[in-house]
Amino acid sequence: MDIGGLVPVDRNVEGMVDMVLDAIEKYQEPLTKDRLFNWHYALFPTGRSGMYKISVGKWRDDSNGPMQVVSGAMGKEKVHFEAPPASGIEGEMQQFLNWFNNERSIDSILKAGVAHIWFVTIHPFEDGNGRITRTITDMLLTRSDGVRHRFYSMSAQIRKERKGYYEILEKTQKSTLDITDWLEWFLQCLFNALSESDTVLSKILFKHSFWTRNAQVDLNERQIKVMGRLLDDFFGNLTTKKWAKIAKCSSDTALRDIQDLLKKGILVKDNAGGRSTNYLLKPIE
Repeated sequence: MDIGGLVPVDRNVEGMVDMVLDAIEKYQEPLTKDRLFNWHYALFPTGRSGMYKISVGKWRDDSNGPMQVVSGAMGKEKVHFEAPPASGIEGEMQQFLNWFNNERSIDSILKAGVAHIWFVTIHPFEDGNGRITRTITDMLLTRSDGVRHRFYSMSAQIRKERKGYYEILEKTQKSTLDITDWLEWFLQCLFNALSESDTVLSKILFKHSFWTRNAQVDLNERQIKVMGRLLDDFFGNLTTKKWAKIAKCSSDTALRDIQDLLKKGILVKDNAGGRSTNYLLKPIE
């Protein structure tokens, strides 16, 4: 939206959004070499990754040595992973794309797990492999759901569990071709993503029910502000002192606001007893 004063979005963020939208909204279309190159261009429109110039819209060439994932101080480096030689990428990617577009016998969720470990192990680009891998995964999960609108994000969940993700990734890539342990981790991560989505949706539905139920109730600005905080992730118990701090008002005004909400059936007392009295939102039946 063209709005004056709106903070401009970083082009790299827009590129990531363009890539994900293309994958999810056109999830039934084939995954091709050109499509992957277009995604790569979207991620690196300037041809640079940070300060470094990279090859964009083409497979890596290993001109600066083998592609490695390394950690540790100089002289004490640990190589976690070394990608296959660049000379074999064209053939490896052709085999991957043929499988991706034509394999129909495997369940789409398992296929997403296999595609993830396969693509990230080939590591076909100089940079951006992780982001493109997660996009391919979400594309296959969208195919599994059969709808473009999804209420969970595997990519977001992998970011939350990235320590375990990198551990199982390294273990699998340094092991045999048996990827059972990887698939078990992948499915557990997917389950966690669904559970997280369920928690978020439950909060949203509760907030919607609350404001719908109290749509005709006369509330002042202070009450609306504090109710909004209570409906989000409010830490601890609500007291008169906390109300006054959040609403930036006196303790007397806070007490009047709370007593008004008690009369209107929006708040209930948690326990009696002078200053230690706590207040809760009245449960929605």
